[in-house]
Amino acid sequence: MGASSVVIIDYGMGNLHSVSSALSHVSPDSHVKISADRELILSADKVVFPGVGAIRDCMAEICRLGFDTLVPEIVSQGKPVLGICVGMQALLERSEENSGVEGIGLLPGNVRFFGEDLKDEQGEKLKVPHMGWNNVGQSLDHPLWHGIENNSRFYFVHSYYVDSTESSQVAGLSHYGVDFAAAMSHNNLFATQFHPEKSHTNGLKLLKNFVQWNGEL
Repeated sequence: MGASSVVIIDYGMGNLHSVSSALSHVSPDSHVKISADRELILSADKVVFPGVGAIRDCMAEICRLGFDTLVPEIVSQGKPVLGICVGMQALLERSEENSGVEGIGLLPGNVRFFGEDLKDEQGEKLKVPHMGWNNVGQSLDHPLWHGIENNSRFYFVHSYYVDSTESSQVAGLSHYGVDFAAAMSHNNLFATQFHPEKSHTNGLKLLKNFVQWNGEL
């Protein structure tokens, strides 16, 4: 099998170069590109759908560039797709952010605000955004978890969290005042709320697993 091509979708929102560097580090033989070119994205062996910032701005660019239909088309082809952070949130049906924003709708569920008055179990106020390291419990046996211990720590930066309406698609759970989906999986699609490219050894292992994944469970 030859070197695989990995394209990171560029719609102007996301730590694209840090994701690209991390992928190139774990898989030096892979051809990693950042692109907004439809044909190049469609021809890739694997696709990464990242995102940071406000969901309204992200979805506006995703729709302007036609990625709201392109991403479902790629997923329907069966090739491995990895959503990261707001890229994951954009795959859901709807977000509460910015007075309500419609998502792409590939994954069932909603994106909800942690709230201004979020507290832990002891009643201590929790800061929003949720920023820093947190444990992720693996709720599905998935190829992307291979070699990563259950309840390993990953790096998060977000004020909104995924509330999935399909528990069978929640691949990882985390807790910050509330339980939330830290990772989701459906067939050849995997998505993380955390940033694997910022999550040191565990994150790099997940990215390496993604590059080696054939999209099958």
